[in-house]
Amino acid sequence: MTSRSVALAVLSVIALLGALTAAATTGTPAVDVEAGRRKAEVCAQCHGPDGNATAPGTPSIAGMPAFYTHWQLIMYRDGRRRDPQMTPFAERLGEGDLADVAAFYAAQRATARPASTDPARVAAGRPLAEKFHCTSCHGPRLLGQGQVPRLAGQDFDYLMKRLSGYKAKSASDLDGMMTMVAQGLTAADIESLVHFMASLPPAP
Repeated sequence: MTSRSVALAVLSVIALLGALTAAATTGTPAVDVEAGRRKAEVCAQCHGPDGNATAPGTPSIAGMPAFYTHWQLIMYRDGRRRDPQMTPFAERLGEGDLADVAAFYAAQRATARPASTDPARVAAGRPLAEKFHCTSCHGPRLLGQGQVPRLAGQDFDYLMKRLSGYKAKSASDLDGMMTMVAQGLTAADIESLVHFMASLPPAP
């Protein structure tokens, strides 16, 4: 896959994300962050009471764009993503519940996950994030936007698992974009990108 084809695909996805975000925010009923906190209490065991997880391999969801969390919960509920803990939880949620839970986590301030990053790999990962258009979809500081998640300061092991899964075509992918981009990454590229992403501040 050429850089040009990836760039064109990224532009198409960005345009689609803009349209989806506009559609999702038009006429949407008000969400209740406090209700979302109560509904998300069951999530605290894995993701932490405020969405900042501590277990290696478990993603932090504090500060995630609400649209992203909402879509992931829909995917778990509809079976497009499967997980022994997440699927039964999501299957019980109605549309209002999904919106409330997503709004609660979006309102929480993300904190950096502990990570032993290698400065040389961090430096190598920075240009890769530009080359493979991570900064186009995930934002210039990789803080996420729309239905695209925050990567900055995320759990190191989780990032490795997801990127490696996209490369292997075994990770769920809503629009296929990540799977397509990951085919151009080597194992060394993935490791450098993860070192770079994990080193970034997770909040503005």
